[in-house]
Amino acid sequence: MTEPCDLSAVDAVVNIKSGKLSPLELLQSCLDRIELVNPALNAVVASDNETAMECARRLTDKIHQGDDVGLLGGLPVGIKDLEATANLRTTYGSKLHEDYIPEEDDFIVGNLRKHGGNVFCKTNTPEFGAGGNTVNRVYGVTGNPFDVTKTCAGSSGGTAVALAVGMAPLATGSDYGGSLRTPASFCGITGFRPSPGVVPSVKSLVSLSPFPVLGPMGRSVADTHLLFRAQSAFDRRDPYSVDAQQIPDVIEPIDLDKLKVSWTTDFGCCPVDHSIAEIFKSRIASIAGNFKQCDERSPIMDGVHNVFEILRGIFFVAGHEVHLKENRDLLGANVIDNTERGLSYNFSDVSRAFARQSELYRTMLEFFDESDILITPAASVSPFPHKQLTITQINGQEMPTYMRWLALAYVPTTTLCCSCVLPCGLDDKGLPFGIQIIGPNGSDAKVLRVAAAIEAVLAADPLTARPLPDIKMLAALGRQSSLG
Repeated sequence: MTEPCDLSAVDAVVNIKSGKLSPLELLQSCLDRIELVNPALNAVVASDNETAMECARRLTDKIHQGDDVGLLGGLPVGIKDLEATANLRTTYGSKLHEDYIPEEDDFIVGNLRKHGGNVFCKTNTPEFGAGGNTVNRVYGVTGNPFDVTKTCAGSSGGTAVALAVGMAPLATGSDYGGSLRTPASFCGITGFRPSPGVVPSVKSLVSLSPFPVLGPMGRSVADTHLLFRAQSAFDRRDPYSVDAQQIPDVIEPIDLDKLKVSWTTDFGCCPVDHSIAEIFKSRIASIAGNFKQCDERSPIMDGVHNVFEILRGIFFVAGHEVHLKENRDLLGANVIDNTERGLSYNFSDVSRAFARQSELYRTMLEFFDESDILITPAASVSPFPHKQLTITQINGQEMPTYMRWLALAYVPTTTLCCSCVLPCGLDDKGLPFGIQIIGPNGSDAKVLRVAAAIEAVLAADPLTARPLPDIKMLAALGRQSSLG
């Protein structure tokens, strides 16, 4: 792969600002890649090519005039279809909004434009972001770039796929129970869940809930950090918003040989496929010698499943109780399940969940008094057929809710951790495998520094290096699809 769209975002910006590449050339390369492989994948679901080309021409002219083109330097940026984009169809993956064209950008989208991003397309997501499989009744399903019959996970699945195959150098995600981390793992890219408030969320359904966050995704830690810098800001409409200056301009890889690292396959309570657990242990063994200390150790997370389900229920009842009453027939199974589950809880359930969540948060902080970082598998299973809405069984054990297979991701959510997913080679089925690097609330810069250092170690070993999709194969499938 040698096209401009295959450049890293960081390298593309350098080339643009030095005059070796124009924003117009890069955008055209991304559009060509979309035309080539999107028919096989369905990752990009809406675009305004004419407006994007006008923006690219304007930015190219600014460069020729010696003007500043911002942090993102004219990079084409994809936006997850949960974020409103002015004059560009925004559906939230829902039949309720399938014809909605906003007049204004969401705050975070406008911020990316201010930093020189060329917002040019929307990426697919499950309905209202509910679910670990990117499929909805507006746009259909998004396939995995390594096997189009498999899921790319969710809810930031369209973003993960677009990045993996070079449709865009950067694209946005969001995360509650692993919505950007699981797709990153399933598609062989990087995803970062920030601490609450670092990327302001100004239109949250429940602004006092710290669990849903907006965050960056990229093909590397450096690319992800670049988008993170453009996303980070202070905005008092988000009650958790913090000073964006805590995110450094440059992420220097940390000295791994000074770190005390802990690892766990399952937090002692999460269902994890036996083969995934074994692969994870072998990958940890292969990198353990780089650390000062690397031990199997986990915080005690008793009760975390109930806490997560109950507090997630509050979020869904707030956003969708009216939809459930008035437009049930237009809602998908996941939104209905979450909302009805939330309505089944009583005041006592919610009170106990908040109390236990506070205890779990303190337990996690105490854990990091003894460990610099915690590493886990990024997902509990290998990518599964997208015709299967969710994982119903792991190791012969029935999953009590459609979210349980995502517990490896929602334990850090519940304890307000920040975490970075890195690609770590392929699993036993030949599909992408990822690891999750976790730090306590507020340790965003440190987690990214650790991730950058581990990324370099993984890249040096063919077994753990980032896997690349077969673009020629996807193009051939795309041609078949377009022929019917």
